[in-house]
Amino acid sequence: MKKWLSTIFAAVFILVLAACGTNGDEGNQANEGGTSEENAETQELTVGASNVPHAEILEEAKPLLEKKGITLNIETFQDYVIPNQALDSGELDANYFQHIPYLEAQMAEHGYKFENAGGIHIEPIGIYSQEVKNLEDLPDGAQIILSSSVADHGRALSLLEKEGLITIKEGVDKTKATLEDVVKNPKNLKFDAEYEAALLPQIYNNGEGDAVLINSNYAIDAGLNPLEDSIAIEESDSPYVNVIAVREGDKDKEAIKTLVEVLRSQEIQDFILEKYEGAVVPVSE
Repeated sequence: MKKWLSTIFAAVFILVLAACGTNGDEGNQANEGGTSEENAETQELTVGASNVPHAEILEEAKPLLEKKGITLNIETFQDYVIPNQALDSGELDANYFQHIPYLEAQMAEHGYKFENAGGIHIEPIGIYSQEVKNLEDLPDGAQIILSSSVADHGRALSLLEKEGLITIKEGVDKTKATLEDVVKNPKNLKFDAEYEAALLPQIYNNGEGDAVLINSNYAIDAGLNPLEDSIAIEESDSPYVNVIAVREGDKDKEAIKTLVEVLRSQEIQDFILEKYEGAVVPVSE
């Protein structure tokens, strides 16, 4: 009897050990699976952007980034100052609202340690007028309103020079030209640079000034069509490429490189061309 009980006990003991071993293996496999999922956990990027077109372009890129394991959070801004402050403080991983000359000017002025992670598109600046249909019809002493941002002055003056209204001093880097660099002004144009760039569409709609120079992002946001409503506009060879800006040392992070890659993809380039009909021009490098 004792022998029979011992045999049964041994058999049960072996079965229990086997069951524990199986459960342990399954548990280990489950744990390994869990670890793999954790390793594949989605990364997050927080990018600051102007409402139009930057935030709209980023929204279009969201699902493409999601497929590559990146969740994109978009913070929108209405001015050109706070996005760089937020990037510098670490509130943002990147921002997307500014062109290269402005970025360089901000770095020089504030000591920001930023770098350009890649150019995405160009927003041509345009000249708008409620008074005239052609620039040649501007009267002597016409008031020309432009952004208070000195970094935009070279761009505005370059367009006015290209249209034959003024001449900039020879040898001056035109991306950095200031009002003091205007050496010929046959129409005696009066320049007013007191308003923030975001207010210029409202200034135009109020009928102030004889002509207003407005960046396309603010023009589009205000319901203007840069190609149809402006009386003159920059061509697509403008050097004012809007870029992804990051803190120094972050340009080569995989998530940032993926963000730039997606924004330069054919899908996003096609979206930009179709949605903005030439008022925003994508770049591929």
